Amino acid sequence: MPILILLRHGQSLWNADNLFTGWVDVPLSERGRAEATIASCKLRDYRVDVCYTSLLFRAMETAVICLTECDDICGGKTPIFKHDADDPDWHGWDRYQVDPTKELPIFPSSKLDERYYGDLQGLNKAETAAKFGQEQVQEWRRSFDVRPPGGESLEDTMNRAVPFFCDRILPHLKQGDNVLISAHGNSLRAIIMYLDRLAPEEVPGLELMTGVPIVYDIDAQGNVVHKQVLDK
Repeated sequence: MPILILLRHGQSLWNADNLFTGWVDVPLSERGRAEATIASCKLRDYRVDVCYTSLLFRAMETAVICLTECDDICGGKTPIFKHDADDPDWHGWDRYQVDPTKELPIFPSSKLDERYYGDLQGLNKAETAAKFGQEQVQEWRRSFDVRPPGGESLEDTMNRAVPFFCDRILPHLKQGDNVLISAHGNSLRAIIMYLDRLAPEEVPGLELMTGVPIVYDIDAQGNVVHKQVLDK
């Protein structure tokens, strides 16, 4: 039975500073790199056949660390980033056909990017709560359909992440591939809403820890059979 591993990136430098990050391309902190290494150790008894990440560096960095710190996860294969040839900015410099017996493809996509926080990006969360009120900031951060000023709601994020999951990632699972998705709190919350069949009113209580793998067993029809959070 194939498995799907969801992994929120390790702590970023702006996570450590309690700042709204969104689409700002901030790398991992020292702790974040350690979290990705620990995730790799937790997943050492699993095998990954294909990986998807967002286009943001913290997610790609987490994926690479997770896939390379414990070689067993890749089954001895070399992770290779495969960029979208349909992207108008693709230059063709990575033109190379991955050998599935030797290499593990990593597909980055903007569809898996964090939600766009608009005018909040770069602001301190505590200071923003003091200015606008804790209840308002919590609604911006955790509600389903309320957008922060100039930004995306979780519903907006879901409307790009879930169709991508169904079109690009679910077929891998249905054909028996084990898949790792290294992405973000909100893009992964959207996918979890789909997988766990959660209603919008259940969203505020859905929290994801940085660097903690969530493992789903998926049947041949793409349905969830079992879910495990590797937080120990």
